Amino acid sequence: MRKDINFSPVKDVHVVVAKTDEGWRVFLINRNDHKLENVMVTSRGYGETKTEKQKTSTLRHMIPFVDPGEYALIEPIDESVFHLNNEYWVSYFIDGQVYDKKFIFVPDAIVEENLIFIEELEMKGILHD
Repeated sequence: MRKDINFSPVKDVHVVVAKTDEGWRVFLINRNDHKLENVMVTSRGYGETKTEKQKTSTLRHMIPFVDPGEYALIEPIDESVFHLNNEYWVSYFIDGQVYDKKFIFVPDAIVEENLIFIEELEMKGILHD
């Protein structure tokens, strides 16, 4: 059962929403000294307008590994969901130990004004840690 699993704190793993020439993309960056193995990312959007609740489909992505100092593309993201909470639940293994963390981009956080240069990607994005 989940309560029986010892989850260590996540360090130096980030989710980034970056603006590329092809549109907005979501990346996972590994700033650890260890390889991330069997990375599972679940993504979904959810929120409310004044009159109704909204949610997106839940998507699941499997990334076999992310080497130290490297990054991996998770998915493209459409601007039409930026008004929602965009959640990325990341789980992975380092040396047989499981790590797990939710990264949530709150509504309207993904905007041009919040872009910073992300060295690993060599482009601008919004870094969530």
